[in-house]
Amino acid sequence: MQQTVLNLSEAKTSLSKLVDRAAAGEEIVIAKAGRPLAKLVPLRTPNRPRSPGGWQGKVRISEDFDAPLPADMLDAFEGKA
Repeated sequence: MQQTVLNLSEAKTSLSKLVDRAAAGEEIVIAKAGRPLAKLVPLRTPNRPRSPGGWQGKVRISEDFDAPLPADMLDAFEGKA
């Protein structure tokens, strides 16, 4: 992916063109006083809309998945072990 670096004043004067270039796949970095501050990138949309229940029958959740952890495991998570 091609990347272009522009100063903020340049970007302000040609924002519409920059958005078109980004939509076409180009990444544009906007800098202020030579320091990169932001990136204009193409918006990626999902290929198809999400629908609920896609994992139904493929994932099993244990009955006790939200039960309290044993003390030794909790200590390990908290860095006490």
